[in-house]
Amino acid sequence: MAIESPTATRIRTALAKHLKRDVRTIAPHASLRDDLSLDSLGTFELLFEIEEVFDLQIPNEVLQKLVTVGDVIKDVEERLRPSTTKRVDKPSSSKRLAAAKTK
Repeated sequence: MAIESPTATRIRTALAKHLKRDVRTIAPHASLRDDLSLDSLGTFELLFEIEEVFDLQIPNEVLQKLVTVGDVIKDVEERLRPSTTKRVDKPSSSKRLAAAKTK
């Protein structure tokens, strides 16, 4: 069994808590929509929580590419890595969530 990164553990734990499931049922290959039954609003809420926990922002154009738990883990781990390029902040999912609720 592969050793999981602390970031992956935190994301899977947040997902399990959000979905009220046992963390052992949240596998990296699980589809957010098909396997975990997250709809668009549920995905926004989850990503908002992840942004808050890790103090980062996930741009809009990335959201549609996050299909599996592993995709979320990979994206967050890449954002947490030190970079030599300047990061341009985009509207976060928290702003998207607020906008979605007002529509």
